[in-house]
Amino acid sequence: MKKKKAASRKTNKNSMPPEETEKKRPRTVPGARDLADACLSFEKPVVELEKKINELRSSSEEGIDLTGEIASVEKKLEKATKEIFDNLTPWQRVQVARHPSRPYTMDYINYLMEDFVELAGDRHFSDDRAMVAGFARWSDGETICVMGHQKGRDTKENLLRSFGSAHPEGYRKAMRIMRLAEKFNTPILCFIDTPGAYPGIGAEERGQAEAIAYNLREMVGLTVPIVVIVIGEGGSGGALGIGVGDRVYVLENAYYSVISPEGCAAILWKDNARAEDAARALKLTGADLKDLGIIDDVIKEPLGGAHRDFETTAENIKKTVNKALKELKQIPRNKISNLRYEKFRKMGSFSVKD
Repeated sequence: MKKKKAASRKTNKNSMPPEETEKKRPRTVPGARDLADACLSFEKPVVELEKKINELRSSSEEGIDLTGEIASVEKKLEKATKEIFDNLTPWQRVQVARHPSRPYTMDYINYLMEDFVELAGDRHFSDDRAMVAGFARWSDGETICVMGHQKGRDTKENLLRSFGSAHPEGYRKAMRIMRLAEKFNTPILCFIDTPGAYPGIGAEERGQAEAIAYNLREMVGLTVPIVVIVIGEGGSGGALGIGVGDRVYVLENAYYSVISPEGCAAILWKDNARAEDAARALKLTGADLKDLGIIDDVIKEPLGGAHRDFETTAENIKKTVNKALKELKQIPRNKISNLRYEKFRKMGSFSVKD
């Protein structure tokens, strides 16, 4: 039966070979907005060329041979994409990190894991839909604890998930589930993607700052491996609330910063329009963070960003996590928390003048 199915795939004239599909069709996230409807200003040349290719393919399907024209435009597309995305400014990387078609936490969970069981509630106040957390089976069949900020794909879902900005109950839920992971000796994987913790009055009344500070302290002491990956926005304490790990990685077009560029510009220059200057000064890109010793490494994204090739990005994440877990499992449980503590204590530098 299996051999027959495999043969039928090869002889199906209506389907493209896998290698051609990968080159010609951007593997975007299911349910995400069309790239033509959600392109960034500097992406427009790329989107226009993609439209041109789609139009030529449509004509080709009607019996007109346009193979040469398509190949020519594809070369132009590859060149334009490389020129744009190989030279992104820090502010442009921030914009890519916020792209509405960029993969979110649940996209990676659904792709990389099986049998995900989401757990809800902090056992104090309520559940927070901006923070998803639970247990799943990793690609090798091992049980893993996974959590992360989750944004919405439309206005209704964004309101439900507070645009990925977690409340105190979200951080308390995360810590409750991390404690469960420690109890069952299960490694923890955290996906960070938030502009910051929810800034509402109710969140402050319920102890937003205390909840994040508590997580910072308690995560240091957990005796199981913790891998942290910034997949989009990594803003302020909202990111740090689940960001204390043995290995911390940032996707190539994500950012990790003490404050958003707009917030920094408003404080320093009283002018949000200077966000681009702030992004440059904050050193928030993966390359800058690695040079400063804040993160362990940058996870490469395919040309054009994660929103243009979700599968390749997810596979790069899988390789990185597999390598990290293999290394961390060699460390005895009674030593791993001390090493994590030392890792964060070493960050930063100061000088004393007489």
